[in-house]
Amino acid sequence: MSRIILKATNISKQYRLGLVGTGTISHDLNRWWHRIRGKEDPFLKVGDVNDRSTKATSDYVWALQDINFEVKEGEVLGIIGKNGAGKSTLLKILSRVTSPTTGEIKTKGRIASLLEVGTGFHPELTGRENIFLNGAILGMTKAEIKAKQDEIIEFSGCARYVDTPVKRYSSGMRVRLAFAVAAFLEPDILVIDEVLAVGDAEFQKKAIGKMQDISKGEGRTVLFVSHDMNAIVQLTERVIVLKHGKVHFVGETDLAINEYLIADQSELQYVNNTPSEVPQIKKITINTSLPGNIHEFGKELDIDFEISLPHKVENLALAFQVIDEYQNAITHVWRMDSDHETVREKGNYKFKCVFNKSRLYMGNYSLRVFLSNSKSKQRFDYIESTCNFKVEMMKTNRTAYNWQKGACKYIEDSVWKIEKDL
Repeated sequence: MSRIILKATNISKQYRLGLVGTGTISHDLNRWWHRIRGKEDPFLKVGDVNDRSTKATSDYVWALQDINFEVKEGEVLGIIGKNGAGKSTLLKILSRVTSPTTGEIKTKGRIASLLEVGTGFHPELTGRENIFLNGAILGMTKAEIKAKQDEIIEFSGCARYVDTPVKRYSSGMRVRLAFAVAAFLEPDILVIDEVLAVGDAEFQKKAIGKMQDISKGEGRTVLFVSHDMNAIVQLTERVIVLKHGKVHFVGETDLAINEYLIADQSELQYVNNTPSEVPQIKKITINTSLPGNIHEFGKELDIDFEISLPHKVENLALAFQVIDEYQNAITHVWRMDSDHETVREKGNYKFKCVFNKSRLYMGNYSLRVFLSNSKSKQRFDYIESTCNFKVEMMKTNRTAYNWQKGACKYIEDSVWKIEKDL
């Protein structure tokens, strides 16, 4: 039976918005006075929930609240959630980069962290020197690091530049070398944030393969944060879903991804009431054919957009992708203003996109939306994932074929012709 190698108990993290510490001498003195008397921090009782879509009503915000979980030796645990859910904050606490406001982390063994591109690298040192520096930070001896350095350099693909200062590396080269150092210097727990996205497709494939070897072949533990649901599916069997700084769900990967997409029913409609000086998407509504965000295959599907323009705009482009549960784009649709025909004056506009006969196969989907200038490529607004909906193959559509979940993503109309062999 696998032992517990990491345990998080009642982890919470509070920040004061816009300022360092509590922001005032009176608040700091108040905290100190409570602490020396053995009293609870008075500011632990105040603070907003970590929801970036709402306006703050307090100077304090809880980035994380009451996080509890355990990780077994050799397990790859996925951590997913929307931007601002608290994923990176949690990993920084686990990596001892920052301390929790309340709670404690218990671990057994060494932890290596890859939280940002080139974490822990000194820009003036060469790649080779940084390998030894990072190894020393991890508690490795010089002999242990030297025994691994050739493997690290080969895996990173940076052999030609390994004696060049890291400040001259591209972001892709830095993340390659940083991952190789973290993976090959044999930490007991490897903590990886959304950094693999910086690498190219070849490196991402190598990195995923190496993480599989680390966990299954070498029995080490990996904590992996990513928005790439394909990588999450390949690497993990268990996933934590964070929402507004709290654990929303812990369980099997497929169930967790489903919860990640349908967790908030209010997300059937996107609304942004925050004032902006640049063109902005104010509202998105997806009109499914059935209640409860369910859409029937083959039925009309329409999507309404409300756009606010604080000034005159030429070449306005509104585009969106329908994406699946793994964040893969299934179809891309756009509406562009021609620079010869349309100049949008200041004001609010409504757009409607209609799929007369939606051919999305059954599964979970959402929208990824872009608002930009089609000529200059300036991006005004971007919504990563919103308006979750589910497509079902209803009984009225079924014939002799028994529809199977995951068989495909899209069904195209087609006509078959049978020709006799000549």
